[in-house]
Amino acid sequence: MATDLMQMQGNAQGLSDWDKEHDDTLVCIDIHQETHDVRSFTFASLEGKRFSFESGQYFLFDIPVGNDVEARCYSISSSPHRPNTFTVTVKRVANGRASNWLHDNLATGTKLKAQGPLGHFIRPRDTARKLLLLSGGSGITPVMSIVRDLADRCEPADVIFVHAARTPLDLIFRQELSWLASRMKGLRLHFLPEGVDGEPSWPGLTGRISPEFIKLAVPDIADRTVMCCGPAPFMAAARSITSALGVHPANYLEESFDATVVDEAAIAPAEIPGNKVFQVEFSKQARKIEVSSEQTVLSSAKKSGVRLPSSCSNGVCGTCKSKLLSGSVEMNHNGGIRQREIDAGLFLPCCSKPLSDLVVDR
Repeated sequence: MATDLMQMQGNAQGLSDWDKEHDDTLVCIDIHQETHDVRSFTFASLEGKRFSFESGQYFLFDIPVGNDVEARCYSISSSPHRPNTFTVTVKRVANGRASNWLHDNLATGTKLKAQGPLGHFIRPRDTARKLLLLSGGSGITPVMSIVRDLADRCEPADVIFVHAARTPLDLIFRQELSWLASRMKGLRLHFLPEGVDGEPSWPGLTGRISPEFIKLAVPDIADRTVMCCGPAPFMAAARSITSALGVHPANYLEESFDATVVDEAAIAPAEIPGNKVFQVEFSKQARKIEVSSEQTVLSSAKKSGVRLPSSCSNGVCGTCKSKLLSGSVEMNHNGGIRQREIDAGLFLPCCSKPLSDLVVDR
């Protein structure tokens, strides 16, 4: 481990940038406890390469859990202006295989495979645009990267940051955000804990986001671009509230790794006029299903009860990446798979429609 770290540090001068198409090995160099159940993990390239990413993007990690590899997306929480490393911030989730492995097993010097940076949850380039950053719980990570980015740029900014959590003790980055708000003239900060457990002297408002709270905290919301990340119910509420208060849909951006698969398989494949129907076999589960030429493999698998990992469901995150043992598909991905992986026979079931009978290594 020490040799690897010394090599990495020794090579840090003058090497090229991390190539997301070919580079895939990271080494953990620091772990920081943020709250009682949240940790930040800082990674570097083993060869000392520099990372070029946009605040709001994420990496797709291969987490070795037991005899399996779990693919998980984690947003970068650090600033893109510190390119020798990047940090992801992970909440321990009850029964969460990947998050618990990271909290219990990841140590400095541990190597992990990862792909990235990925994602389109990126701050608009118009520096004059006013922002509302809305985050709930561990959804703070990509918007924290945006705030750190703005702080490092030292550019004029007009940003309102509303962060909601269960209790004051669950407010991730609380001290740093308070410090940044005292230094950044254009940053207004609002913490909104749902309750005051652990800190009964909490001086501010409590509860969940509501039209009344948002109107009070963000009186000019209709003039702002909203960037939102958090649990699905939080984002659903934010979407509804901001729309009702005049935010145009084009000015509302959200990040989620828990998207619901559109149920394309609600109609039986044979009932769709003009469709060809193919047989798809999942070899490890000894399951065979029928999939229409106009349905994605993932949507049909979900409908049939076949177990496949998935997250974004639109070819971005790469969570569902699988080996195609035989057959061919039409795949329209959005960056969640590399060309060399495609050449090696991998595909993304979430954005792939069959062109023949398939055998999938799942």
